[in-house]
Amino acid sequence: MSRPDVHHGRGAPENRTPTRFNLPVREADGDWLDAREDLDEAPPPLRTTVTVERPKTIIARNVSPDVGFDRSINPYRGCEHGCIYCFARPTHAFHDLSPGLDFESKLFAKPDAAALLRAELSKRGYVPRPMALGTNTDPYQPIEARWKITRSILEVLAETRHPLTITTKSDRVTRDIDILAPMAAEGLACVAVSVTSLTPAISRTLEPRAPAARKRLAAVKMLREAGIPAYVAIAPVVPGITDHEVEHILEAAAQAGAIGAFYIPVRLPHEVAPLFRAWLDEHFPDRADKVMNIIRALRGGRDNDPDFFTRMRGSGPWADLIATRFKIASAKHGFTREKISLRTDLFVPPQGAQLRLF
Repeated sequence: MSRPDVHHGRGAPENRTPTRFNLPVREADGDWLDAREDLDEAPPPLRTTVTVERPKTIIARNVSPDVGFDRSINPYRGCEHGCIYCFARPTHAFHDLSPGLDFESKLFAKPDAAALLRAELSKRGYVPRPMALGTNTDPYQPIEARWKITRSILEVLAETRHPLTITTKSDRVTRDIDILAPMAAEGLACVAVSVTSLTPAISRTLEPRAPAARKRLAAVKMLREAGIPAYVAIAPVVPGITDHEVEHILEAAAQAGAIGAFYIPVRLPHEVAPLFRAWLDEHFPDRADKVMNIIRALRGGRDNDPDFFTRMRGSGPWADLIATRFKIASAKHGFTREKISLRTDLFVPPQGAQLRLF
């Protein structure tokens, strides 16, 4: 039976307090609203809030040897898409917020991102390499429609002819085709659209506030028609839940005109593992143990494998099976493992207001 405290339309089935950093457990303040859940059969609607964040820098540096970029930008902290498997959920614990419901409802926006980016690109000795957007939380999650922070970042990158990559689960990326198409024509931009499942009933619980797969595939088609290199990312593959769809997703990707595809098995770091278990118990109780057993088989007997390289592909027979199926289906649709190379030689540092007059 469904738990009475579950917020329908949200991903995480609970909001457990983070404990990794010995942060204090939040206590009720005595207000009558604290007892509301005890009085009602269902919890009150969970509202999304956005807090302005004022960081001093906006470019995050990465030195992981198994990641194909060394710098990225995250316009937002937290993500309203609510994907239960999101490996970024634990970052909310840094702020004494839960990686559960807090992660998808208590969001942070960085409205100074474009100005900070301009300042960092202006520094003497800056060497351009592809800037990755969407590596942690989605740059086109619903609040982007109002805040437009991602678009402001793209405007700076376009002005400076700086290469960029975008990963998203939203068809909202097509809103910025007017910026991305001219950049792509110069070899400066490519987009990866994540498609996890083609089954609406699965998507509604797995990633409840992300656009439907048909909308994402339509976005891939629009991007390609505009001349923008677009990939489909099957990220993640959830064994026992979505792995049977790998071939179907690749077929749909080919029909949409994608130039390639890649996949990543589900990762369950830190607080994501117990949240995912609770989600399985809520939505797939008939196969919860089976799914976790397969995941552990993929991850060397653990819920999660944090080691470089194997964390992105898994290991063992199950990992080999997924890899083989993906390889065969990719070849069938003409997808190769060749990655697009973006240009860095066109970069022009930002100019001051006075110089832009000439």
